[in-house]
Amino acid sequence: MAERLCRLGILGTSNIARKNWDAIRNSGNATLLAVASRSRQRAEQFIRDCQASSAFDRPPKPMDYEQLIGSREIDALYIPLPTGVRKEWVLRAAAAGKHVLCEKPCGCNSADLTEMLAACRASGVQFMDGVMFMHSSRLANMRQTLDDGASVGDIRRITSQFSFLGSDDFMLKNIRTSHELEPLGCLGDLGWYNIRFSLWAMNYELPSHASAHVLTAAGQGGAGAVPIEFAAELLFDAGKSAGFYCSFNAENQQWAMISGTKGSLRVRDFVLPFYGSESSYTVSQPHFEVRGCQFNMEGRQRQYSIHEYSNNAPDSQETKLFRRFADLVLSGQPDPTWGEIALKTQKVVDACLQSAQHEGKLVAV
Repeated sequence: MAERLCRLGILGTSNIARKNWDAIRNSGNATLLAVASRSRQRAEQFIRDCQASSAFDRPPKPMDYEQLIGSREIDALYIPLPTGVRKEWVLRAAAAGKHVLCEKPCGCNSADLTEMLAACRASGVQFMDGVMFMHSSRLANMRQTLDDGASVGDIRRITSQFSFLGSDDFMLKNIRTSHELEPLGCLGDLGWYNIRFSLWAMNYELPSHASAHVLTAAGQGGAGAVPIEFAAELLFDAGKSAGFYCSFNAENQQWAMISGTKGSLRVRDFVLPFYGSESSYTVSQPHFEVRGCQFNMEGRQRQYSIHEYSNNAPDSQETKLFRRFADLVLSGQPDPTWGEIALKTQKVVDACLQSAQHEGKLVAV
C-alpha cells in the first residue's frame, strides 16, 4: 500500500460506481472515504451493499452532494452522475479544488465540456474521463503492433460495434433512454467507446467529416426521443475511414477491427474484456495464391495474449484507470492530455449527432 493515498469520494450511486468501488479498493494508491447521494438513505444502502461484497477497512461515509463537494478530507471525486446534470457538479468540484474523474459521455456537447475543462485548468486539478480500456496493458501492446510497420501497415479502415439488447423495462425506465438525463442515448453511452477507439487507432487525428444516421429512436414519457440505434462514418485525410454501429437493440457485441495495407488487427472485446486472466487480440495477414485450378486463401493469423485479469482485479483496466488517476492527483502535476482526448471525442459525437439530425449530411468536425 502506498504511504500516501489519494482520498476519493463518489458523487452519485449509479450502477457503474459499484464496479469502480472495487477498482478503487484494489488500486493501492487510493482509498474511498465517502459516497454521496441526494438521499442519505440511498448512500447508506449503496455503502452497505458494496461493503458486503468488497469491504474497505474503514467504511466510506454517507454524505449529500454539498457535504462531499465541501469536504476537506477529499482530494478527488469520481462523478458518475447522469450526463444531463453532470456539468454543474464538475464545475462545482473544480471550484472546490477537487480533481475530477468523469463518467462518459463527459458532456451533452463540446461547449459544455470546454467549460468543464477550463474550470479544471483554472483550479489546477486533473480531469480524466472513465474510459477503462484506455488503461489496459492490451491497448499498449496493440499500439506496438500497429506501430511496427509490418503487422498492419498503413491504416486504411477501422470498424467497430458496441451493442447490447435492452429489455422492455430498460427502454421504459433506464436513464439511458431519458432525453432529460441522457440526451445522447446510445451514441453517448456506447458510441463514445467506438469513437475513442477509432481516435486512438489514428493517434488522435480528428476526422475531417462525419456522416451518421439515427436508425431507431425512443424516449420516456413523451419527453423527447434519444438514439437507441446509431450508425456513422468518419472520414479522415488520405482516404482513410472509420465506421461504427452502436445500439440498445442488438445483442452483446464489442468488437473492433483495424485494416491496413499489410494486414488487420481484430479484438473481440475492446470495451469490457471477456472474463478470465488474459486479454487477447488477433493479427491476420491472409495470403492468396493461385496454383493451376487451386485458388488458395491462407489465413495466417497470430494471436497475442496479455496476462491481465478482467473485472476489477489489481491488474485489470479499471483498477489501472484509478491508479493512474490517483498518481496524477498525488503528483500535483495534472496532465492536460486526458482532457484533450475527451474533448476530441466529444467533438466527433457532436458532428455525428448533427449529421444524423440532417439525414446523414456530411458535417465537418
